[in-house]
Amino acid sequence: MSDTWFGNDPPPRRRLTFWGGVCVVLRAIPLAILVFGGLAVLLAVRLVERPLCGLARPVTPFITVFVCRVALWIIGLRLAVQGTPLNGQGAAVANHSSWLDIFVLNASKRVYFVSKSEVAGWPGIGWLARATGTVFIRRTRTQAAAQAAVFRTRLRAGHRLLFFPEGTSSDGGRVLPFKTTLFAAFFAEGLRETLEVQPVTVVYHAPAHADPRVYGWWGDMDFGSHLLATLANTRRGRVQVIYHPPLKVAAFDNRKALAAACEARVREGVVQAGRAHAPGPRVSVKER
Repeated sequence: MSDTWFGNDPPPRRRLTFWGGVCVVLRAIPLAILVFGGLAVLLAVRLVERPLCGLARPVTPFITVFVCRVALWIIGLRLAVQGTPLNGQGAAVANHSSWLDIFVLNASKRVYFVSKSEVAGWPGIGWLARATGTVFIRRTRTQAAAQAAVFRTRLRAGHRLLFFPEGTSSDGGRVLPFKTTLFAAFFAEGLRETLEVQPVTVVYHAPAHADPRVYGWWGDMDFGSHLLATLANTRRGRVQVIYHPPLKVAAFDNRKALAAACEARVREGVVQAGRAHAPGPRVSVKER
């Protein structure tokens, strides 16, 4: 079981117009060619890269960045990046609004996502996640030591790991409370002394005259219908990615203090972008 956020108001209802259908056709075909063609190229390059470089990935992340940037253009989302992404060893935490976050955050900086282990078994999405180097973990305190060992290995390989501490997605107009479990791994010996964590805010702005929640993916929305609704937008929207100053793990006494500081920075970014709403309820239901 996992938490799925449900807002006080139902998701916006979308009717497919003639021009919306045209947009779906014009976007879906090139998007599919781009994503699966890019995946094929990435896997082919990885066949050479892996035996030569091991965990290090000097080439394939650039393929991922290129694919995601072009994908956003096809989907109709203009990307604007503020602040300076962390260079060198470190981790990042961001708010989570939609499956679109994967494209947005990969397009703005080379990162490796940390995801719940169940995602590895999802058709399509699981394959893409594994190919791009996603770290799969179990969100339990008993796994903290094992997770810390994995994080150390990946960080030493030069990977920048990105987490979604909310544990679920929302309508894009709010930041849900950060879960602190994963932050415990940052305090493990060998990480706490040198590791920095960068808070990142992702804010979507709907096309003119559209519901401001149009890009949010939450509640009982299924992926297929939300994808079609996103592709059917006849006007372009935009997305802001705000990189806040990194926080030194050693400056905090415990995981709860670090999580609270990261959450506060991410909330400030949402307010700064003018998209903040009141918090909504969370209900535990079966996983997507």
